[in-house]
Amino acid sequence: MAWLQLVRWKNLLIIFLAQLLAWACVIRPQVYSYLPDSVYHLSAVNFLLLALSTMLIAAAGYIINDYFDVKIDLINKPERVVLGKTIARKNAILAHGILSILAIAIAGYVAAKAHHLEWLGIQVACVALLWLYSTRFKRQYVAGNLVVALLTSLTIVTLIVYEPAMHHPILPVWVLGTYAYFAFMLTWMREIVKDMEDHRGDEADGCVTMPIKKGLRFAMVFTIVLALLVIIPLSVAPVLLYKYNYKLLAVYIAVMLAVPLIVWVVAFGRGRDTRHYHNASSWLKMIMLAGICSLIIYYFQMLTNRV
Repeated sequence: MAWLQLVRWKNLLIIFLAQLLAWACVIRPQVYSYLPDSVYHLSAVNFLLLALSTMLIAAAGYIINDYFDVKIDLINKPERVVLGKTIARKNAILAHGILSILAIAIAGYVAAKAHHLEWLGIQVACVALLWLYSTRFKRQYVAGNLVVALLTSLTIVTLIVYEPAMHHPILPVWVLGTYAYFAFMLTWMREIVKDMEDHRGDEADGCVTMPIKKGLRFAMVFTIVLALLVIIPLSVAPVLLYKYNYKLLAVYIAVMLAVPLIVWVVAFGRGRDTRHYHNASSWLKMIMLAGICSLIIYYFQMLTNRV
């Protein structure tokens, strides 16, 4: 159980769900519909291998992050610390290496089958960025937040890269591009909120995060500005989708994404303590999960419109 806690198994399931829905609800149906005679690379087996590689990289990232954050975590959330207590730190660093190598090997197999080993650069870059994040970027102003947001969006971009059929100009790749954009923005927001929640421990460890360098008030205003950059397109999208007969998806986006995010902004601006920031982070995670599930609505709406 300690190992499951260390690798954040719930987050790993969310990562898998995000990739699964992107593949099953967008990539496969679009390729089959628009390019029925194409050669598909992301078969069920290849997709599952690629998704496994992604989860292993994420798990290794959580391990190495906790490895270098023991001091911070003992201040911010001592009850959650398992390294040095239940799990030896030397075992953790060994597990990080094994998971990273295994993840790259699995992705390398999938890339080699398509004769595009250069695709493997994504996985190598992700492993390197997670190490640099844990050892350096996390303690720097803005850089750490952007790295995590970039890595989150790459879970979707990876699928586009590993499916050559998606590169065809007639396919609506914008669906996944939009998906990646919202993943990037919401993750960036959540990382700032988490820094606000953990600012005491981060400051004690010498970190220079936004709440520490600019203050909690500045971090709050900056996060709200990012939220507006998400709310505006989420408010326009239902109108356009309704016009093009994606009515169910339009209602879902308005009710499950736009409205909750507006409410979140209002509530977030009123808080001042650690508990409030923790709740704000949790609610953002729920909104992100709702965004992931929107692909299910998109899929069935697409099928309905074709009938």
